[in-house]
Amino acid sequence: MKKLIILILVLLSLPLIFQSTPTEIIKLRTFDALVKQYKPSGNFVILNITEEDVENEGGYPLPRQRLAEIQVDLINKGAIGVGWVISFPQADRLGGDKAFAEALSYAPSVIAMFEDNKNNYPKSTGTVVKGNDVSGIVSMGVKENLNTLKENTLQGLAIAPTEVDQLVRRIPLLASTPENEWIPAFGTQIYKALFGVKTYIIKTNDNGIEEISIRGIPPIKTDSLGRKWISWVDTEQTDLKEMNVEGKFVFVGVTANGVMPQIATPVGLLEPHKIQTALAESILIEDSPYIPDWALALEILIFFVSVSLIWLVLNAFNVTWGIILAILIMLSTAYTGYGLIHRGILIDVTWSLISQFITGSIALYLRFREQWKLREQIKGQFGTYLSPDMVNMLIEDPTLMKLGGERREMTFMFADIVGFTPISEAYMKKDDPEGLVELINLFLDRMTKVILKNGGTVDKYMGDCIMAFWNAPLPCKNHAEMGLKTAIEIELLTEELNAQLKEDGVDLPPVVIGTGLNTGTCIVGNMGSELRFDYSVVGDAVNLGARLEVQTRTYDTPILISEYTYAEANTACQRIDEIKVKGKNEPVVIYAPLIKNKIRKLYK
Repeated sequence: MKKLIILILVLLSLPLIFQSTPTEIIKLRTFDALVKQYKPSGNFVILNITEEDVENEGGYPLPRQRLAEIQVDLINKGAIGVGWVISFPQADRLGGDKAFAEALSYAPSVIAMFEDNKNNYPKSTGTVVKGNDVSGIVSMGVKENLNTLKENTLQGLAIAPTEVDQLVRRIPLLASTPENEWIPAFGTQIYKALFGVKTYIIKTNDNGIEEISIRGIPPIKTDSLGRKWISWVDTEQTDLKEMNVEGKFVFVGVTANGVMPQIATPVGLLEPHKIQTALAESILIEDSPYIPDWALALEILIFFVSVSLIWLVLNAFNVTWGIILAILIMLSTAYTGYGLIHRGILIDVTWSLISQFITGSIALYLRFREQWKLREQIKGQFGTYLSPDMVNMLIEDPTLMKLGGERREMTFMFADIVGFTPISEAYMKKDDPEGLVELINLFLDRMTKVILKNGGTVDKYMGDCIMAFWNAPLPCKNHAEMGLKTAIEIELLTEELNAQLKEDGVDLPPVVIGTGLNTGTCIVGNMGSELRFDYSVVGDAVNLGARLEVQTRTYDTPILISEYTYAEANTACQRIDEIKVKGKNEPVVIYAPLIKNKIRKLYK
């Protein structure tokens, strides 16, 4: 069992430790469902250039002169700044770049840069690294804006990398170049523009980036790659007609069909300017969700502890209590995961829960298989010499039976056909050995049914002799009384069978059964070897019972019982004699039951 649980833990931990795609998808989808929903800060507004706007302006792209007019109109409407999530790498063919550049300087503004994978990068300025030299998400090249424009405003890298399921959830606040220079992201530049600062601080640790600091707002917690978890806030939106922008920073982008790509997020397809707005909103949320550096270590710890506990309780307790405790462990794990996520600490326990279920299912299967094998073992061991009711009792409660040897007080019975030689000779004269076997089987079968009916256990058949005992494997408080009752019923049964044989015209000497009973302490259990064993008894008390059966011939009585059985049987008997038996120093007093008519009626 120890090797099995170690194997289960190792196999189930591999997807978690190596962060396999399926486990990562499950983790991310769990975060999507459970992270707290936040309200917009009220500091931002989204300005959509719609399909209708593009038609009214004569198509896209809009002339830079017109963009300058929009910039001025936004400022006149009370906007505190403008972020253009649009790139302007080429000169305006209509000559409006100068007007647009001038308009950008009227208020804090940022224009977007996008990646082009050509290994060109803007000059890194205003970056302070506090801690170890580390690297973030490496960019393969950036397309800068026109010199005329970037000299009058800030430009930031607008990227939205996807997770393993192709959805955007984390956006880097900066990217690095192959030469370990830093490129600020669009969201980072927004706050630099708003607060008029020229630098930002990258705080690092041994694992990577820890947080980004910009004067004017609290430090921004990130993961080791400098990514911020996005809270998909429902920011207010407006258009060129309304321009409801007073007191807010405006994110400008195009929603007209076919202009800007739509990017998949947990809340649906969004244009780049809406994603950058969500990043800006998330930066201001102080308890915004984040994945700490030690997240994986804690997830692995929760996995090993909880899965091991599931296995332990399902094997250490009975099935009912095991299942109850296992469910409580699973609920506790789920509640812990939910509580952490709801507090913004993104620790995932879904794989631990799945592994708990798998481990619990294996443990329960093994328990039920063990129970089934035990039931089959009980049926195989006791089905031929216990009554079906007693076998069912053992199956329902195997604790009633102690496998292996144990000391117990019991009553033993040996019943043998007396004068078997004349009967055998009669069948031999008729050349009918089959008839002899049928006769023996007839008596043994009927005697066995009497024994089983009275709660006895058939130990073995020895030719024409049958051995049985009481008080094992199931307890029987009045075992001496039940043993004697069985002996008397066998005697009455013999008379009935003899009468039946006579009526059937079978010409045989009457069959006589000699029965000996003794009560005493013995060793009972599985006897034999690993290859073959029987449930049986050994001890002097057993031997005395066998010797009393032989003495029935000496005293010409069908039943003899020892003084020990007599003391407990609570049945009318007469004292027969005091005899010395082999193996005992003290003589044993023997008795015979009084089989009168009233006794016959009592036992019928």
